[in-house]
Amino acid sequence: MSSTQLDPEAIAALQAALAAEHAALWVYTLIVAFVPPDQAAVARTDIEAHRTLRGQIEQTLTDVGARPVSAEPAYRTPAPVTDALSAGRLAVTAEADVLAAWRSVLEQTTQVPLRAAAFKALSEGTARAARWRLATNTLPVVPPLPGITR
Repeated sequence: MSSTQLDPEAIAALQAALAAEHAALWVYTLIVAFVPPDQAAVARTDIEAHRTLRGQIEQTLTDVGARPVSAEPAYRTPAPVTDALSAGRLAVTAEADVLAAWRSVLEQTTQVPLRAAAFKALSEGTARAARWRLATNTLPVVPPLPGITR
C-alpha cells in the first residue's frame, strides 16, 4: 500500500477495512475450534492472510498520520456457532464483510498503489470466500460481483 497522503474518504474506507479484518481474525479463531483438522488448516492459512492485511492497513494508516481503529474485545456472531457447518457459514459471512470493505477501498481512492492493494485483497478474499462457500454448499460459490451485498 502507499504511504502518500490519502483523502478522508480513502482513510475512512481503510478504517472500515481494518475493522472488518479485526472481526475476521476473531471469527477465524472461533472457527478453528469447530471444524475438522483439514478445515482448521485452511482456517489457519486464512488467519495468516488476514493478519498480513491487517498489518498492511495499520502501517498505511500510520504512515498517513491516521490512528488505526482498534479491534473490539469480542464480536457477536449472526447465528450461534455449534458445529462445523455453522462455523463454515460464519467464515462465509466474515469473508463477505471483508470483501465489501475492500471493495469500498477500491471505490474510494484514485491512488494506483492503494487501488492495486485493494484489488489484490478483493481477489484473494474472493478465493477464500469461494472455498468456504463450497464447504457449506452456499451458492453461488463465487458471487457474480464479490464485495457487493444484497
